[in-house]
Amino acid sequence: MTTPEDQPSAQPPAPESDDRVHRSSAGIASGALLLALVGWLGIDAIVAGEGRTPWLALAMLILVVPLVVAFTLRPAVYAGQDRLRVRNPFRVVVLPWGQVAALRSGYSNEVVAKSGTKFQLWAVPVSLRARKSAARREARAAAQGTPGSGSGRSGLGGFGGSSRAVPQGPVRASTDQVMDDLRNLWEGRENAESAQGEVTVRWAWEILGPAAAGAVVLAILLAMG
Repeated sequence: MTTPEDQPSAQPPAPESDDRVHRSSAGIASGALLLALVGWLGIDAIVAGEGRTPWLALAMLILVVPLVVAFTLRPAVYAGQDRLRVRNPFRVVVLPWGQVAALRSGYSNEVVAKSGTKFQLWAVPVSLRARKSAARREARAAAQGTPGSGSGRSGLGGFGGSSRAVPQGPVRASTDQVMDDLRNLWEGRENAESAQGEVTVRWAWEILGPAAAGAVVLAILLAMG
């Protein structure tokens, strides 16, 4: 006679892998610096200002801080097994891989839905300078006869040593490499049953609301003279 302990227990399904998050390190750094500067100037004006100055400074803080956060700290791209979630300054767009028509890189990186709607990837900005730098490194590696970055491992062989570079593939700018990774994930998952659905777009009222309130208060204070 078998007991409940002897019966094989149902194994829970393996958890899905976490989304890969892509963000701009330069944007985060600049956002932190801007917030520190704005906060220092605003708080100083509120504490030491006279007359309407503290109120104007407060209204400016309510207006400016959400905008700085929106354009620097907020943008992110979440790439999962079933969908791409794009968090831009004022909107959050969720695209199942089955609804993605293309991932384009030009002067900006963008995802195109099958409906034809384009959404810019604010968190993956194009750097023409980085592209040129990568092209120069690739050209130098090609001139030296070592494909790729030229930073491959080298091994010593025999007395005196002779090195052999291991090919590493073409040199790519970091954001271009991110786009390559997104394309590979999309191509591998676009026909998956779980990667189908509708595109959803949500406005970031947590950013728009405070910014609008600060703009209204600032306008009222300026109108009052």
